[in-house]
Amino acid sequence: MAAPPAAAAALLVLIALAAAGGVAADGSNHRYKTGDPVPLYANKVGPFHNPSETYRYFDLPFCSPGQSVLISKKVKEKSEALGEVLNGDRLVDAPYKLDFHTDLDSKPVCSKKLTTEDVAKFRNAVAKDYYFQMYYDDLPLWGFIGKVEKGGKTDPREWKYYLYRHIIFDILYNDDRVIEINVHTDQSALVDLTEDKETNVDFLYSVKWKETPTPFEKRMEKYSSSSNLPHHLEVHWFSIINSCVTVLLLTGFLATILMRVLKNDFVKYAHDEEAADDQEESGWKYIHGDVFRFPKNKSLFSAALGTGTQLFVLTTFIFLLALVGVFYPYNRGALFTALVVIYALTSGIAGYMATSFYCQLEGTNWVRNLLLTGCLFCGPLFLTFCFLNTVAIAYSATAALPFGTICVIVLIWTLVTFPLLVLGGIAGKNSKSEFQAPCRTTKYPREIPPLPWYRRTVPQMAMAGFLPFSAIYIELYYIFASVWGHRIYTIYSILFIVFIILLIVTAFITVALTYFQLAAEDHEWWWRSFLCGGSTGFFVYGYCLYYYYARSDMSGFMQTSFFFGYMACICYAFFLMLGMVGFRAALFFVRHIYKSIKCE
Repeated sequence: MAAPPAAAAALLVLIALAAAGGVAADGSNHRYKTGDPVPLYANKVGPFHNPSETYRYFDLPFCSPGQSVLISKKVKEKSEALGEVLNGDRLVDAPYKLDFHTDLDSKPVCSKKLTTEDVAKFRNAVAKDYYFQMYYDDLPLWGFIGKVEKGGKTDPREWKYYLYRHIIFDILYNDDRVIEINVHTDQSALVDLTEDKETNVDFLYSVKWKETPTPFEKRMEKYSSSSNLPHHLEVHWFSIINSCVTVLLLTGFLATILMRVLKNDFVKYAHDEEAADDQEESGWKYIHGDVFRFPKNKSLFSAALGTGTQLFVLTTFIFLLALVGVFYPYNRGALFTALVVIYALTSGIAGYMATSFYCQLEGTNWVRNLLLTGCLFCGPLFLTFCFLNTVAIAYSATAALPFGTICVIVLIWTLVTFPLLVLGGIAGKNSKSEFQAPCRTTKYPREIPPLPWYRRTVPQMAMAGFLPFSAIYIELYYIFASVWGHRIYTIYSILFIVFIILLIVTAFITVALTYFQLAAEDHEWWWRSFLCGGSTGFFVYGYCLYYYYARSDMSGFMQTSFFFGYMACICYAFFLMLGMVGFRAALFFVRHIYKSIKCE
């Protein structure tokens, strides 16, 4: 029964390893002799401020390989790994020849007659700040396709639009290896696109080679060095110090509660001393017969815990891979491949945790619980993907996944994710573990006294989410600027520290709010602790609104829908993961305090 999932899992691991090493997957050992051809691929073009809105390089009427005087063949696409396709990469042979250690000066690429439609395409691209991306010997390079001269005028109809027709490649080498490549344009070789009229264009390129002492092993450091600049590091460390202060304040606050309040209560109850109880401080004792009453909608609750646990394990594995250096800059698609593979292989954890906890809560329909667990996160993600992929198809963007890639993902879910989920569910059902409750639950629930407005669920969630969010919001900007911009984020160690702090703050604040809830004799703490723990996800989504309108220049329906659609899925994952952390911390705390008193 387990053989097909095991075989598929092994296949996925091989895919992951291939993707992790996919940067050099073209068979090249990166060593060349003078005059040897070096692979150059054109990837995509798109508006600089809309990172999700990218198009194929030859969607613009550049010189295609068939038109180039250098390469007389049709456009040939490079085979790509799953993660590269998910990342929107669509590599094709570029129309330039950059042979190793061969200088060229104003070499013709092609002579092309731009029709009025071609001119309009290029003008629209220049107006939207289009950039192009290529890979040379697996090193990324970027450049803008043109420029706008406003001349101090505010009316776009009076602006001048120019296309760059001469590209200059500056390449650094060390012995027989390519170390670095930069691209710039000849500002004197411009094509006026302002008017809709046919234009003849001679596209040119130049290549200049220079030697450098930089070793091959350090050629990628250029792309991560911007993250390690002193002023960036200062901000990151300020973020960590801010988070640590928050943790210390919370720890001191909770220590005060535990030492001054609970300790006195434990002493009183342990020694059966005078029964003069302080109602406000020890109100939690009076609901010992209700505090372990199982929550409503226990199937949904168990599914949320199982899914949250899986997402927590997934996040932990991603951090481990990042810390060992798998996700170095421009390792194309490695992160997306890792997310798909690890999510598939950890689905058994979700099935086991959800079903075992559901059976502990005396649930009977474990099959329905298992199906709910499988759909709780994948369902909203799938619906979001369907909508956004349809938008990308309508825009003819590279973010639209090919049918073959969609089939691969469906097969992964069918052959790996779902079988492992079922196996985990069966193991959870057969674990036969009982819920450990130190106090017996009474037959009839105790009535909850009227509570002030600030003790209700929504205000408590607002209080619970604010502190963890305040511990991470500085780091959030850099993550957003990397995912939804062109910054490079490589300081994974600092991000991991911030993640640990986030977990600690979430656990502490949930425990504190659970104590106040029980002190007010409100015994319905199960869902409350989960909602309070996960409420940070709502704050992160609120930050999305701020970032989009105040810190970015993103625009257009496609980019807006991609940003808010996929960020909703990420924040939902945060909600489930941190909700699980909050509930587990609260459950540990509640069990501890009720185990320490004598329940009648």
